[in-house]
Amino acid sequence: MEALINSVIFEAFSEVGGEILKQANDSAILNLSSPLAFSTDSFVVSPLFFAGGDIGKIAACGTINDLAMVGARAKYLSCALILEEGLLLGTLKAVLASLASECAKAGVKVVCGDTKVLPRGKCDSMFINTSGVAEVLCEGVGVQSLKDGAKLLLSGDIGRHGAVVLSAREEFEISADLKSDCKSLLGVVMALIEAGVKPLCMRDATRGGLSAVLNELSRASGLGVVVREADIAISDEVLGICEIFGFEPFELANEGTFVLAVSPDDEQKALEVLRKFNPFAAYIGELSVRRSGVILQSRYGTQRFLEPPKGELLPRIC
Repeated sequence: MEALINSVIFEAFSEVGGEILKQANDSAILNLSSPLAFSTDSFVVSPLFFAGGDIGKIAACGTINDLAMVGARAKYLSCALILEEGLLLGTLKAVLASLASECAKAGVKVVCGDTKVLPRGKCDSMFINTSGVAEVLCEGVGVQSLKDGAKLLLSGDIGRHGAVVLSAREEFEISADLKSDCKSLLGVVMALIEAGVKPLCMRDATRGGLSAVLNELSRASGLGVVVREADIAISDEVLGICEIFGFEPFELANEGTFVLAVSPDDEQKALEVLRKFNPFAAYIGELSVRRSGVILQSRYGTQRFLEPPKGELLPRIC
């Protein structure tokens, strides 16, 4: 175990926190100078590797994104590994390299962690937990700031991650263009803040997809949400997979797409920033005291409630 930690895990993170890890103290000593955000998440995605990402990339981006959604820049991450006996060393190295690469891109250091090995058959290859500490750069971002008339913007097209993971499990041939949207959102959030946009609330549309996020915003604010189907981008490949398996694209998971709520004065400026990162970013609707629940206005002029997902559409998605 000591050799695994020193020669594989510490080496993988040598460029993103290695100087702190190698001190091998019981706790890492950190330098932070502003209000802090703290988040944790566990990652059990199956399969470990898929088009556009892997469990290491999700483990880094997932926690970095959770922190970015409250206007915070991640500075330090922990990494806890639960490994199954017999896991190939090459697989572990590839996952750690991917996790380290995303941390390097975001300027995040991995400063502490843990490793456990379970007997063969007691764990499906690998699980990862990451926790992150971040400096808050924009205070007051959250559901408590939502208000009547707030504009809702979507940072890109939806359903890619869920469709890709489902296709990988079913060994279903899909277009080479369809990849998971798994990525760090730190860059786009920092660009919004630097452009002077004051986000009221941000929420990445992971498990439960866009439908879950919109219902969470409605429930937390006590306001209705009205969105237009024609403004929500969905690729033909995702629509095709949903048609085959009978899924609702609004409920498919995303790993690099988020909903942004802003005041009307910030709408255009925020949209310009989002479109620099993704041409499918769009204004999709608004919060309204005059409505209740989540209303989806169809392309044909009809309306229906967009209900929250029932149960877990696709387990082990992240």
